[in-house]
Amino acid sequence: MSTYILDFENPLKDIESKIESLKKTSFDTGIDVSDSLKELEKKLILKKKEIYSNLTRWQKVQLARHPLRPYSSDYIEMITDEWFELKGDRKFSNDSAIISGIGTIDNLSVMIIAQEKGRGTKKKLEHNFGMPRPEGYRKSLRIMKLAEKFNIPILTLIDTPGAYPGIGAEERGQAQAIAENLFEMSMLKVPIISIVIGEGASGGALAIALCDRLICMENTWFSVISPEGCASILFRDPLKANLAADSMQVTSDDLMKLKIADSLIKEPLGGAHSNYKESAINLKNSFLTNLSELKKLNKNELIALRLKKYDKIGSWVGK
Repeated sequence: MSTYILDFENPLKDIESKIESLKKTSFDTGIDVSDSLKELEKKLILKKKEIYSNLTRWQKVQLARHPLRPYSSDYIEMITDEWFELKGDRKFSNDSAIISGIGTIDNLSVMIIAQEKGRGTKKKLEHNFGMPRPEGYRKSLRIMKLAEKFNIPILTLIDTPGAYPGIGAEERGQAQAIAENLFEMSMLKVPIISIVIGEGASGGALAIALCDRLICMENTWFSVISPEGCASILFRDPLKANLAADSMQVTSDDLMKLKIADSLIKEPLGGAHSNYKESAINLKNSFLTNLSELKKLNKNELIALRLKKYDKIGSWVGK
């Protein structure tokens, strides 16, 4: 188990501690403890299944934010055969909160645009904790237009606490950059597949997620505001984020029921961070399956179905 333990995972930590203690005893004394080990390992698996199959919405939010969870850079490294990063918006600078470039996945050319949080203090600062500035969104749009020009499908990976709200970002047109992306993505003539790999907060996530297929990893969330932000508004108390998460219905399961997400990607038992390789394989297979379906459509059908997808979201409640 990882060194970062969430509150609801404490029962697992207790069992794992007993397993380690037994192993040490066996090593030090030579006593055969294999039967006891098997019993504890069986108990551990059953406890994991019990915990992770009954997660609350807030617990899923916590898993989505797990610091050891695979980030975009991890997935790109694992699913691509080749990868070449493209930087800069050609107007102001490069924003490392979004990494983008061209790669191949099973010998298929793919343009990848991904939000990156960074691991460790230095990388977190470099990537601004995954909070893009306007130049990040303008870079994304430049890459999307390049993909359209050369008829290359687009894969976006969503993992952000939101667009950066700093003064400089606002001065350089944060809202405009997000709005322009939404407008342009609605009419792009190539397949767009967006996969939520962690958290997807507000317009900061949506700015690269207006797509033909929205796919969510199992333990992720995607909403107009974070549970803490919502709790601050509704309950005047950010500590009531668990109640807000329930009210907002933010999880991948909720998104499927609301017909916002198109499909889910199963995670290994314990979350994506418990097995990077399995998580990457599942993500890659889901992407390739959805891409093969979208490639059967001509450009006009692709755009028409994309617009129809968003027209159907939500319902009008009136007299």
